Amino acid sequence: MRTEFETVICEVAADGVATITLNRPAQRNALNLQMAKDLYAAVKAVEAEEAARVVLIRGAGPTFCAGADLKERTGVSEAWLRNRRQTAFAAYNAIQWCEKPCIAVAHGPVIGSGCEIAVACDFIIASTRATFRWPEAVWGSVGASQRLPRIVGRAMAKELLFTGRTIDAEEALRLRLVNRVVPPEELEAAVATTVGMILKAFPLSVRLAKRCIDVGMESDLRTGMDYEMLAIDRCLADQEWKRGVEAFAARNKSDQG
Repeated sequence: MRTEFETVICEVAADGVATITLNRPAQRNALNLQMAKDLYAAVKAVEAEEAARVVLIRGAGPTFCAGADLKERTGVSEAWLRNRRQTAFAAYNAIQWCEKPCIAVAHGPVIGSGCEIAVACDFIIASTRATFRWPEAVWGSVGASQRLPRIVGRAMAKELLFTGRTIDAEEALRLRLVNRVVPPEELEAAVATTVGMILKAFPLSVRLAKRCIDVGMESDLRTGMDYEMLAIDRCLADQEWKRGVEAFAARNKSDQG
C-alpha cells in the first residue's frame, strides 16, 4: 500500500511496517494546514490497514519538521488560525491514540509542531544530529503545554517553553524525551532492530498494552489496574495466551536440544 497525499507519503511494507513521511523538504517539512489534514488522514489510513503492525513517522530531507509554517499566516483571520490549530491538534491526537505503536524517527531538527508530532508518538529514536526546540512563546503563541510536562516534568517544561532554547539529542535523552540516541549512520539499524522486536510480539497484546499504559497514565492506579484486567480478559478470549505459551514451549524445547 502506498498513498501520496499532497504533503505526506504513506506506505505499508509487506513486513507490516508502515511509514508516514512528512514531505515538504523544501520548506523543511514545516506544518501547514494541508499537512495537518494529510497527516491525520495518513494515520487513519494506516490504522485501518490490517497488515500494518508498526508505524514510523519520518521527515523528508535533512529536517524532521521545522515547526508551524508561519508564511501561511500572513493576512489570515483569528478564526482561520483557531481552525488551523484545531486541525493540527486532531492530527497529534490521531497519532497518540492510534491503536498501533508509533515511533518517531528524529534524524535532524525537530521544532515546535514537529515536537508535538514526535512526542505524540509512543517514543522517539534519535540521531545525534537531532535537536529539539519549542519556540511558540517567541512567536506569540502557546503550544506543547500538555504532553511535554508529562514527559520531562513541570519545571523543565516551563524552562523549555519560556526560553525556547534548543536542546541536543543527548540532553533530550537525559530528560527522557527520547528513548535512544545513536550516530546518524546507525539510526536505520537501531530503528530496524526495535521494529523487529515489536513484530515478534503478538499484535493484540501490543495494542492492548499501549492502550492500558495511555489510559492508566491519565487515571488513578485502581482504574488502570481494572483496565488492565479487561485487556487480559480480551487476550484470554482471543486465545492469544495459548499461542504465547505454545511458542515459549517450542523455543524452550529447541534450546534444550
